[in-house]
Amino acid sequence: MTDTFRAIRVSKAETGQTTEIVNLTTADLMDGDVTVAVDYSTVNYKDGLALTGAAPIIRSFPLIPGIDFAGTVESSTNAGFKAGDRVVLNGYGVGEGHNGGYAQKARVKGDWLVKLPAGISNAHAMAIGTAGYTAMLCVLGLEHGGVTPDKGDILVTGAAGGVGSVAIALLSKLGYRVIASTGRASEADYLKGLGASEIIDRNELSAAGRPLNKERWAGVVDAVGSHTLVNAIAGTRYGGTVTACGLAQGMDLPGSVAPFILRGITLAGIDSVNAPMTKRVQAWSRLAQDLDLKKLDAMTTRVKLADVPALGAEILAGKVRGRIVVDVNA
Repeated sequence: MTDTFRAIRVSKAETGQTTEIVNLTTADLMDGDVTVAVDYSTVNYKDGLALTGAAPIIRSFPLIPGIDFAGTVESSTNAGFKAGDRVVLNGYGVGEGHNGGYAQKARVKGDWLVKLPAGISNAHAMAIGTAGYTAMLCVLGLEHGGVTPDKGDILVTGAAGGVGSVAIALLSKLGYRVIASTGRASEADYLKGLGASEIIDRNELSAAGRPLNKERWAGVVDAVGSHTLVNAIAGTRYGGTVTACGLAQGMDLPGSVAPFILRGITLAGIDSVNAPMTKRVQAWSRLAQDLDLKKLDAMTTRVKLADVPALGAEILAGKVRGRIVVDVNA
């Protein structure tokens, strides 16, 4: 077992954050009962915030960012895991207050880990990542709300991003007709390749609108928030469900109670960070069953650890399409 490993470390300076690739030892790892040899991580919107310092995501410095990782257990004193187990981690404050996935090793609580289903490789687990796992939680939220394919279309906002891309692939395979909202018209072929039936310009939803609009969709997967979420709610059919999991446009909700009272619409908040383990296991089991891995490959770009710092700014600027897999050993 090699003691030294490479990692991205963010430190706090008087002028702001500094980010560098460093060599560390296992003594630099934080407390935990499972040590993992990390194979892959990924870049989510929250990672972009952490890497750039655009929001106070990192709560303890210096810290290894990266809210996701997949790898193989090296050692464990947790009864639930043994050396050789393939595992994935999403959330639980990893990459925020606890050293995260942008490293070749991680030590965490076993209670934070999920054993990967046999049908999902470590690389595919990070092509899915928190974004894809959140997309699956949104699909489960729609199903819980009784939104079946026969009830009508599903709107996916931020469609070319990580959550949106995986949501489209999942929903189309499950038989839903998907309307994809994006600000990047050039991505129309990409989105249709994932399974979207209709593409609309995000400008239709991004400005202040009316409390109620024409009923256009039975459900929504929203990763944008603010006016976009309000307009998505205003266009939802009677009895529909809107799942909200992101705030790319903003965390405000400048809307009306009218759709909830007059149309009986449900707004379901989707939390991926602290979701209970039963829901996590269900989500990963469903991903193994319902996600077309060829479509996942089509939305995925693979990068090296050294590429990650620059990608933080790019994902915040909306320049990243689909999913990124970070090979931490490359």
